[in-house]
Amino acid sequence: MARTNANRTAKTGVARPRKAAAGSTGRPAPHDPLFNDSVQKALAVLEAFGRGRRVLKLAETAEAAAITKASAQRCIHTLEVLGYLQRDSRSTGWMLTPRALGFARAYLSGYRLIEQATRHLVDLNQATGESVSLSEPDGTEMVFVARFPSHKRFMIDFPVGTRLPMYCTASGRAYLAALPSAEAQNLLHRSSLRALTPMTITDPQRIMERIDAVRHDGYACSDQECYRTDLTVAAAVIGEGGHPVGAVNLSAPTSRWSFDDLRAKLAPLVIETARAVSSGAAPQTHR
Repeated sequence: MARTNANRTAKTGVARPRKAAAGSTGRPAPHDPLFNDSVQKALAVLEAFGRGRRVLKLAETAEAAAITKASAQRCIHTLEVLGYLQRDSRSTGWMLTPRALGFARAYLSGYRLIEQATRHLVDLNQATGESVSLSEPDGTEMVFVARFPSHKRFMIDFPVGTRLPMYCTASGRAYLAALPSAEAQNLLHRSSLRALTPMTITDPQRIMERIDAVRHDGYACSDQECYRTDLTVAAAVIGEGGHPVGAVNLSAPTSRWSFDDLRAKLAPLVIETARAVSSGAAPQTHR
């Protein structure tokens, strides 16, 4: 059967999040003399692929990257020469090559937070039989940086690199709840609040009420708000200085769990894992 791609947490630990590039909003500072437009366009072309768009034609690439066709053509040609793009044999479009994975490997290689978290994530995965992940914030989204899938059949797949919005996911709400309230509200204000399923909560006040509840309960949960049939529970990973650096997330299907049972039986295990990851994490630098 086809698969679809899709606080009372830890005490202060010693993890330090990797620094995002300056201006992590993705927009250059006004009149930045060092900002290189050509690099921005090339990266925009690379980022155009994914999210269900494995093959792109020239016009589609230009539209997705928000650049002209002439600029897209130059970027595509350069990236093809460098080995990051290749022609799709079944169409007139282009697709990423395995070389593009080098960017992900460079980020994940020697990452101390993932190294310290892995054994705890594996323990949680084996104890529950359900999918377990570690995610980090990037703008208004959470990005999976480690993932251990369920031992049982599960129709939703979230590979490493998957990005999900904070406002409607357990991992996102767990992270937001561990931030100062003003920071959480700012991220929520910057988010595009839209209904991904009939269950998605999009009202800012209701979302903040859920985030406030997370601060009391120590964990966040989401009932099919991002994907139908997907129940999730998460707890924040706390780093150096008491600042959140990510979240441990467990995902389970409605075919095996009710929402109440998930919270009662699995939330304590997720909280325990997040605390272990927080206390065992080291400053996040390359070896």
